[in-house]
Amino acid sequence: MQIGVLTLRFMLHGCRSLKEKRQRLGGLRDRFGKSPSIAVCESGYQDAHQRAEWTFVAVAQTVRLVEQMLGEIEQRVRDYTDASLVDVVRELR
Repeated sequence: MQIGVLTLRFMLHGCRSLKEKRQRLGGLRDRFGKSPSIAVCESGYQDAHQRAEWTFVAVAQTVRLVEQMLGEIEQRVRDYTDASLVDVVRELR
């Protein structure tokens, strides 16, 4: 069993409230949290309006599959999120 952790940090330019922040990023949990192989949570900056940090944990039989899942998450977040991605950290455990 292989485990990968992907931490994404965002800047939400022009975001004026926590409610707006949740609306702009809230779909991450819905989009990726349904998979039994992926856990997702808002892991930092919960009280900041214009910053966010989300962490994704992927579990699979091989490192290749874990890397593939994390790569797909990162690409989909880049394509569909209304926020600037400012930092990406990947770890394999």
